[in-house]
Amino acid sequence: MILLAGLSLFIGVGQLSFAALRDDPQALQLLIISRMPRTLAALLTGASMAVAGLILQLLVRNRFVEPATTGTSEAAMFGLLAVTIWAPSWPILGKMGIAAGAALVGTVGFLALTRRLPPEQPLLIPLVGLIYGGILGAAATFIAFQADLIQYLAIWMNGEFSGVLAGRYELLWLAGGLTLLAYLAADQFTVAGLGRATSLTLGLRYGQVLALGVVTVALVSALVIVTVGMLPFIGLVVPNIVSRIMGDNLRESLPVVAGLGAGLVLLSDMIGRIVRYPYEVPAGTIFGIFGAVLFLRMLLGRRSHA
Repeated sequence: MILLAGLSLFIGVGQLSFAALRDDPQALQLLIISRMPRTLAALLTGASMAVAGLILQLLVRNRFVEPATTGTSEAAMFGLLAVTIWAPSWPILGKMGIAAGAALVGTVGFLALTRRLPPEQPLLIPLVGLIYGGILGAAATFIAFQADLIQYLAIWMNGEFSGVLAGRYELLWLAGGLTLLAYLAADQFTVAGLGRATSLTLGLRYGQVLALGVVTVALVSALVIVTVGMLPFIGLVVPNIVSRIMGDNLRESLPVVAGLGAGLVLLSDMIGRIVRYPYEVPAGTIFGIFGAVLFLRMLLGRRSHA
């Protein structure tokens, strides 16, 4: 991750080198205003979304879910679209708050749906989540079409970092803070992953931990969508990779999940800058291809194993 971060500072249309940083003030300005914020934004986004996906998987007790497959991200976009239509002059924090509230409602709605699904059919949960998110996304698209905001919706749905500059990414530090908060509550989330009955037997305040997890997932999703757009499959792919190696102890695995998520998102952004140079492919597109293939492999592998 550190190596990728160092390389990311020198990849882009504007030429940058150590010699230029020493002799050219404009090169130093490019580094501070554009390259460093972009690199930090990719790292914070990857880490926070991976951790949010892991928390959601523990709370739902299903390895095939994440914010982008449970309607959380679509609900956040729905809230952001609503505030853009009815209160376009609101500050960015106000828009983020509305998006977070909508994401919270969307996540609670998904959790309510999962309680009605038979536990012996785990594949139904992600499939219902995809349908649920598709309905929310279709409603948002219809409203955006009526309000002539299709282009805005397309920007929010394609996560990319080309527009990240100093002064336009700092909200992601809040997502990083939520990731740290999740680490402090790691043991509680691990116990909550055992189920409500077992958690209550062990003395855990299950309702409070569930509320903390849902709020964390909703806030992280809203912060990422408001800042860089939706990046799918991060919270699905990364926790599954780590859990197959390290197990389900969140205290031990969460730093690795955050680090791997940060590194993979940054790598996707770097590939997007290189593959069609001097043009760019959104990082969400690059990671979405990899994530979709792995998601299908997980689903088909689970079915063949059964």
